[in-house]
Amino acid sequence: MLIWIPYPLPMTRRLPKRCWRTLMHTKFLSAFITLLILLSPCMAQATPGIQYWTTAQGTRVYFVRTEGLPMVDLRVVFAAGSVYDGAQHGVASLTSALLDSEAGKWNADEIAQRLDSVGAVMETSVSKDTGSLYLRSLTDPDKLNVAVETLHAILTQPLFTAQDFERQKRQVLLGLQEKEESPGDLAEVIYAKAIYGDHPYGHPTDGEIGTVSKLTRNDLIKFYQRYYVAANAVVAVVGDLARADAETIVERVLAGLPQGAPAETLPTVAEPLAANTVKRFSPSTQTHVLVGEPVLSFNDPDYFPLYVGNHILGGSGLVARITQEVREKRGLSYSANSHFFPRAGKGPFTIRLQTRNGQTDRAMKVMMETTNKFIAEGPTDKELEAAKQNIVGGFVLRIDNNRKIAEYMATIGFYGLPLDYLNTFTAKVQSVTVADIVKAFKARVDPARFQTVLVGGAAGQ
Repeated sequence: MLIWIPYPLPMTRRLPKRCWRTLMHTKFLSAFITLLILLSPCMAQATPGIQYWTTAQGTRVYFVRTEGLPMVDLRVVFAAGSVYDGAQHGVASLTSALLDSEAGKWNADEIAQRLDSVGAVMETSVSKDTGSLYLRSLTDPDKLNVAVETLHAILTQPLFTAQDFERQKRQVLLGLQEKEESPGDLAEVIYAKAIYGDHPYGHPTDGEIGTVSKLTRNDLIKFYQRYYVAANAVVAVVGDLARADAETIVERVLAGLPQGAPAETLPTVAEPLAANTVKRFSPSTQTHVLVGEPVLSFNDPDYFPLYVGNHILGGSGLVARITQEVREKRGLSYSANSHFFPRAGKGPFTIRLQTRNGQTDRAMKVMMETTNKFIAEGPTDKELEAAKQNIVGGFVLRIDNNRKIAEYMATIGFYGLPLDYLNTFTAKVQSVTVADIVKAFKARVDPARFQTVLVGGAAGQ
């Protein structure tokens, strides 16, 4: 089982508009990771060394040099996620979607052809907190020049044409209509609203039909001009480059981007005052159940006890307690799990399952009994040791290629984590005790504030 180290993976991600032709794994790093596995006591010293600087325009840059493969991965991250939508839910997502539709002097097909001709990959994506652009290219100067020039145009000269805007808006509205007919998707939307209320985290990243239908092309332009600015950006670069070359690439990508200002401070997430249950009937033989509350932000002092504890409770697949009790022992659900998802503000702790309508009450009862017992008592020593071995053993696989490292570097930069975050990760996991887990869960996870959402046939009973 691989571990999950938080980074701003988008909740809405668009795949590239062309086929991947780029080698996705670094030979050097693969050999390097094999060595790390053999020399696990030295892992803290062997993880990637991060260099850091700030451009004249206020952009923070994080760079890791790798050798052995002539590739570079670059990620530009802005505080431009759906949390900044304001009343125009969906504007961040639609803005991100249109960045690479037409830019500078090229339309979407020409952009794709330019990237394809040099073996480069480019993506745009959006999450609750962030809007991102990603580029992978060969370091051969002629190929890299084309890739960087293209990314620069997409970032600094998106056209947001009326035709592209209307086309993408129609696609989003169709997708939102489909989600309203999906019990699983509907449960996610209702759950976010239940635990966050009027906080910006409470609305869907891609918006709602009522808000998206009112968006105009000018709304996207205003959002882009406010948030896609140098002072609101973090850049992560990983590849077979000297630092001077990395600095040149970053300057070229950001050239002409207005300095602007950082995004406004997010409102504080208010925790629910009491437990509540929301039911929505859907004509389905299955019922989706989500239970939880806002808990965890990045840089939270309780992060490691909560993370390791949840690995035991519901985050480690078939061996997790919730899965064992609900699925393996009683056959009440095909999947049952729990997760923390940290954000800039308090991200959710969520327990979820999907079960047949007739056994929903029983499945929920077992799920909550298991959770309450874990909060009260924590794991056994044996469970904790197994979890540590599993997490530490999987850690090296989370940094075994340049793209993954770039994603973690972007997280470190965007959320203000220590530069030695990767170096100290395994040591911090190893230092967690049963007492730490019990203390953190009792202090931070309160079933008396849990919001419960049921969507499906059982919700009408």
